[in-house]
Amino acid sequence: MQIFVDADACPVVGIIETIAEKYNIPTTLLCDTNHILYSNYSKVIVVGAGADAVDYKLISICHKGDIVVSQDYGVAAMALGKGAYAIHQSGKWYTNNNIDQMLMERHLNKKARRSSHKNHIKGPKKRTEEDDVRFAQSFEKMLMMVQEKFQKNTKTMETGEMQL
Repeated sequence: MQIFVDADACPVVGIIETIAEKYNIPTTLLCDTNHILYSNYSKVIVVGAGADAVDYKLISICHKGDIVVSQDYGVAAMALGKGAYAIHQSGKWYTNNNIDQMLMERHLNKKARRSSHKNHIKGPKKRTEEDDVRFAQSFEKMLMMVQEKFQKNTKTMETGEMQL
């Protein structure tokens, strides 16, 4: 299990690294050449500044059971398709039960923005300390759940038991 972060303009990188280090989970931050990052804990991968370059690189290296942190619903959908877990920087978990609706809402909002100059959809609210606490709690909960599943599967494989 690893953590992969779509780190371009991600406000929770520090929180992710603190929790990942606490549990000794390998973490990779991905950014483009416009957002160069440095880390004492995580591996940093810098990709070219093309549209969606970070997204495609992240999806190409994540695997089943990994955790992906991204605010991009498309990245989350692809991660879920690979059997990875995905979480938004707000702390909301992307799941197979909610991703279709989230993608549809994104599509409808984009369509509304294109159809009229009068539709000014406001951006996200300023991030608060409560937002950071909410993310940290949700992220740690996800990490512990995934780690428990990983350990259970490892134990099952070692004992030769078949899991249905």
